[in-house]
Amino acid sequence: MKKYLAEMVGTMVLVLMGCGSAVFAGNAAGAVSAGVGTIGVALAFGLSVVAMAYTIGSISGCHINPAITLGVWLSGRMSGKDAIMYMVFQVIGAIIGSAVLFALVSAGTHNGPTETGSNSFADGCMLQAFVAELVFTFIFVLVVLGTTDSKKGAGNLAGLAIGLTLVLIHIVCIPITGTSVNPARSIGPAIFEGGRALSQLWLFIVAPLAGGAAAALAWKCLGSERN
Repeated sequence: MKKYLAEMVGTMVLVLMGCGSAVFAGNAAGAVSAGVGTIGVALAFGLSVVAMAYTIGSISGCHINPAITLGVWLSGRMSGKDAIMYMVFQVIGAIIGSAVLFALVSAGTHNGPTETGSNSFADGCMLQAFVAELVFTFIFVLVVLGTTDSKKGAGNLAGLAIGLTLVLIHIVCIPITGTSVNPARSIGPAIFEGGRALSQLWLFIVAPLAGGAAAALAWKCLGSERN
């Protein structure tokens, strides 16, 4: 049970810090120009992963992302039961983090947007958004699988490599979708945002999971002992 709770707490922190930076301090998706901007929001997500990797990594592996969990399961590193429970608790954690953000936004005034950091894509840009979320999730999960591999991995530096990769992905993808590459991260805010965020949520579930599955297949090939 501890590993499931760890995933819940880790995902809550990711959503609270990452989406919170966009809501209260960013200038992405229409916030004030005096905010931290795309780089700042990207760093918030990446640093959240780094912090949680070294906090709960020894307990649960710090997936805090259903796409990563799917990739790990398809790679044969965990059971189906654990994979399902990880995903459930990740979504619960994302909802808790989004609820805290919603409460903060509702409780006072601030200079940022009033949404909860949800993901969305512009009208007519569904294909662009789908490809972006699939490809960037593929890259992210591939880095996770490679750096955490028991034989070929980066050992204690894995958490840093994964966090920095997420920063890089956000820098490129924020202007396209706000960057999800994580179904749980999208589900939580969309529940509280409603409207457009909720109607477009399917893409931010399907595309990242497809990218995670593709990364698992790719790593089976790249990480194989065969030449």
